[in-house]
Amino acid sequence: MKELAQHHVGGYLKIAPEHVREGPLSKMMKPGVGTYYRFKELFDKYSKEAGKEQYLIPYFIAAHPGTTDEDMLELAIWLKKNGFRADQVQAFLPSPMASATAMYHSGKNPLRRVTRTSENVPVARGLRQRRLHKAFLRYHDANNWPTLREALRRMGKAHLIGSGPNHLIPAYQPRGTGGAGEGQRRPTGARRTPSQPMRTQHTGLPRNPRKPR
Repeated sequence: MKELAQHHVGGYLKIAPEHVREGPLSKMMKPGVGTYYRFKELFDKYSKEAGKEQYLIPYFIAAHPGTTDEDMLELAIWLKKNGFRADQVQAFLPSPMASATAMYHSGKNPLRRVTRTSENVPVARGLRQRRLHKAFLRYHDANNWPTLREALRRMGKAHLIGSGPNHLIPAYQPRGTGGAGEGQRRPTGARRTPSQPMRTQHTGLPRNPRKPR
């Protein structure tokens, strides 16, 4: 870590924790979010010792086999709590020769012995659920707020709707937003930085964004 932080990073280091919940992480054969915290602790320590101001840019994925709506909600809450805003997000697509693809098509976990009574893996196959999982990753995009409000009410999490610091999304809807579907362009004037997958207060995230009138 010392070698990495002091000699091989030029300001930002991209890493892929992928998620923060045990369900999807276990299907990716990845450790829990505690490993991310430990990695960040060491990275910050050795960056500071070298007199370098450096930051981590994490990647996350939506709709991976093993991921439930509740998992994506917890990830969205974690992202907001830690000041992350994803400008571009990745949604799982099955590809050949991958264990996750076997999970996607079978609904079973091939990382363990597969039987008729073995673990069933939740899979987001429908377009509506896949859009919802992506919307959770981009909780800050006003175009996703109607979808998220509906989902939060359905999940019994309506207390996360409001304008307070502990709310995930606001109850108001800015004019001209909320109608763009997946794959459509955002309204003219919307901020977009294609080369920056995750923004923080150090990479372009406004500290005190104003509410649209």
